[in-house]
Amino acid sequence: MSVLRPTIHPMTAAPLELTTDEARRIALRAQGLLGAPDRRAGVRGVLRHLGSVQLDTISVLARSHELVPYARLGPVGRQAVEDAYWSGGTAFEYWSHAACVLPIEEWPLFSFRRRECRARGRRWHHLEDTGRSLDAIRERLAAEGPLTATELGGAKNGGPWWDWSQSKIAVEWLLDTGEVVCTRRRGWKRVYDLAERAVPDGLFHDDLDDAACLRRLVAQAGAALGVATQADLADYHRLKAAQVQAAVADSGLVPVTVAGWPAGGARHRAWADPAALATPPRGRHRTTLLSPFDSLVWDRARTERIFGMAHRLEAYTPAPKRRFGYFAMPLLAGGRLVARVDPAREGGTLVARRVTLEAEGSAAEQVLPEVAGALWEAAGWVGCTEVRIEQMAPAALREPLVGAVRTAPGAPAA
Repeated sequence: MSVLRPTIHPMTAAPLELTTDEARRIALRAQGLLGAPDRRAGVRGVLRHLGSVQLDTISVLARSHELVPYARLGPVGRQAVEDAYWSGGTAFEYWSHAACVLPIEEWPLFSFRRRECRARGRRWHHLEDTGRSLDAIRERLAAEGPLTATELGGAKNGGPWWDWSQSKIAVEWLLDTGEVVCTRRRGWKRVYDLAERAVPDGLFHDDLDDAACLRRLVAQAGAALGVATQADLADYHRLKAAQVQAAVADSGLVPVTVAGWPAGGARHRAWADPAALATPPRGRHRTTLLSPFDSLVWDRARTERIFGMAHRLEAYTPAPKRRFGYFAMPLLAGGRLVARVDPAREGGTLVARRVTLEAEGSAAEQVLPEVAGALWEAAGWVGCTEVRIEQMAPAALREPLVGAVRTAPGAPAA
């Protein structure tokens, strides 16, 4: 693969043509899954590079925000992951692709979203006696410092999870609009603080206009994706299609075409980060299990386009209707998604409740060592000393995989 970067202005250049394989490798390197990882920058470096790490309540091997740096850096200490996110004021939580951890440097970039919230005037919960509720939260935080919703008066009224208390509704509204910020969690609970106190002075401002915010977020998404359609760029921080279309021409990204990708219409127009095109993407491919919420695969349409895997999270699908499992994790090996593993933990045993291979025949057999190696690495990371295989598709390869697990690097000596 040759040096690719165009040398003329993106709006006057004929789009550079990429093969499907080139686009896949560019995307992998941009996501930190091809080439040597930057271990000196560590977890915070992963966060700054990706620009957004999604949070989710599901914890099987670990929570998703732990799995993301693990996939790129290997078995980094889990407490080190938490410390990297929630200590030192280097990150905050806000609405990006979903509820995400974001580098604190991105605080100004989301001022457009905070303004949107203020203009809307309310969130989906009803807040009674708005002024008094908001003032009470402001006064408590000012006087007592960072507090959880429980400490502010209780998060719920006693009903289902959405039956929020008035104090919880109020503090979440202040979070949405930027008066309050979450820069750490305690026991999975958000700890709220006044933004003017928690956000560094040089970043605590909302003076970027919407156009500047959107232009910089589109550029950041492009750098994290490497090559992307306009729809991919929108999905990364959940921007509107019209917002991306207005910003992309001035974002510094350059137009490309990718063989086999849909063509026609602004939604399918493809763009690339010039830095991603500057040198051929080479290096060692990471072999790892991926969280379904990992930014490499969180966009289902993009995952199918790049890797040919139609991946859907089945955690909320009734058990009898699941094809791959409750929390099926794509397995990346050799730059391709070669399997799905639905994991569980039983004491000191990592259980692969179901392993589903993407390939068939001899090609499926060839990936068994990678599957076994990934299982042992994940087991060691979460403190398991045994690996057990339950269901397998195809069923005929269950015993060969069990054998590969017995002899894989990391397996205990017989």
